[in-house]
Amino acid sequence: MTPDPILETATLAGGCFWCLEAVFLEVDGVHRVMPGYTGGSTDSPSYEEVCTGATGHAEAVQVVFDPSLISYRTILEIFFSIHDPTSVNRQGADIGTQYRSAVFYHSDEQRSIAEQLVEELNKARLWDRPIATEIVPLESFYPAEDYHFEYFSQHPRQPYCQTVISPKVSEFRKQWADRLRR
Repeated sequence: MTPDPILETATLAGGCFWCLEAVFLEVDGVHRVMPGYTGGSTDSPSYEEVCTGATGHAEAVQVVFDPSLISYRTILEIFFSIHDPTSVNRQGADIGTQYRSAVFYHSDEQRSIAEQLVEELNKARLWDRPIATEIVPLESFYPAEDYHFEYFSQHPRQPYCQTVISPKVSEFRKQWADRLRR
């Protein structure tokens, strides 16, 4: 009998959580992805409350992964490649603090890895502006309402899915083909 793997969790915000979830569900070594809200001041906020920007929460995902199959650093490398980490409080047409770019670390090791990667990416000058991604401790995470789970696969014909998520997933598949779930 094979023992269950020891899993880790990454909590990431990079615009709409539907986009992040759609990508990370395809990553080999990822066990589950949970959309939700973090980084704000209201306990158990609703989607409608978060959308106002008044709660201070970001739309985020918790990516539960097997570190023997994929490292936290690789999770972050994928994260930085699938959104614009130089934008403050926006991704594309989605504007507001709820769409900010942030890494919510669970340990000092995660904080250190995130800070080192941001430093390396800034030195590489992959973008015209420096990375604006917040690196902050995770304080609380509230799962989103059930209808947000696997949103892209449940609603592939929805206009937002076709115009925003589908191209992002397609680009991810090209760039990270070696990391796709088998």
